[in-house]
Amino acid sequence: MPYNNVFPVSGSRRSASRHRSPSLFQAFITQWRVIHALIMREIHTRYGRENIGFLWVIGEPILFCAGVAIVWTAIRPSHEHGLQMTAMVVTGYVPLTMWRHAVQRATKAYAVNSSLLFHQLVTPLDIILARTTLEVLGTILAGVLVLFGSIFLGYMQSPVNWAQVYLGVGFVVYFCYGFSLIVAALTERSDLLEKAMSILSYLSLPLSGAFTMTEWLPARYRFFLEYSPLANGIEMIRAGEFGIGVVPHYSVVFLIFSCTFQMIIGIYLSLKIRPHIELA
Repeated sequence: MPYNNVFPVSGSRRSASRHRSPSLFQAFITQWRVIHALIMREIHTRYGRENIGFLWVIGEPILFCAGVAIVWTAIRPSHEHGLQMTAMVVTGYVPLTMWRHAVQRATKAYAVNSSLLFHQLVTPLDIILARTTLEVLGTILAGVLVLFGSIFLGYMQSPVNWAQVYLGVGFVVYFCYGFSLIVAALTERSDLLEKAMSILSYLSLPLSGAFTMTEWLPARYRFFLEYSPLANGIEMIRAGEFGIGVVPHYSVVFLIFSCTFQMIIGIYLSLKIRPHIELA
């Protein structure tokens, strides 16, 4: 074989290797780096670099959760239905805060971040995952501080079953991600829904189960909370907190099915939303 014929073959192989599609793991790592960069950008643009800066990621949820827990502890009886009032508020309002903040940041999120879509690696899905992750992490950290602060001060007991609490929080997080994807896509298509989201979030508070147990409701009305994924998650958290002191109403099968179905719809809508986004 002639010497000069060897190099074109080798060069073509090197060129082919450079243009070879990345593996699934490499694609996952790349998108994780994109989401991480978007989270850091969101922190800097929202909270800035001055004063306490990124600590407001935790500080803002703490003000909501601790404030409500203090007020309810002060104005309500120390126990209701045999359960500590502070523990009821903490186990209910922390997941509720996570959901409400996630919905708030997802509403019309594509419109305010449309310039990011000029980057080839950034997708609409990345934008919502980054925003929701920031809210989820901030609320969880705030909830942990409020929880241990309440335990240290003697206003609530340590959870009876930590694993059940973790699982309940995990389902609430799963629910928040799927719900945020759907809200982001629908509010991008409808200005009316965007304006109505704050009202709808308030009207849906009774369906969250944040301030009551399903068992406390009349039997004919319990299905309102039994078919609410958020209420099911909060019931699981309270079952881990209070143990045999409560009669929880939740279904792991329902939570898996409803949250997964919601996530599939959210991902599908996110994949179809790009033509409806007005690029800045």
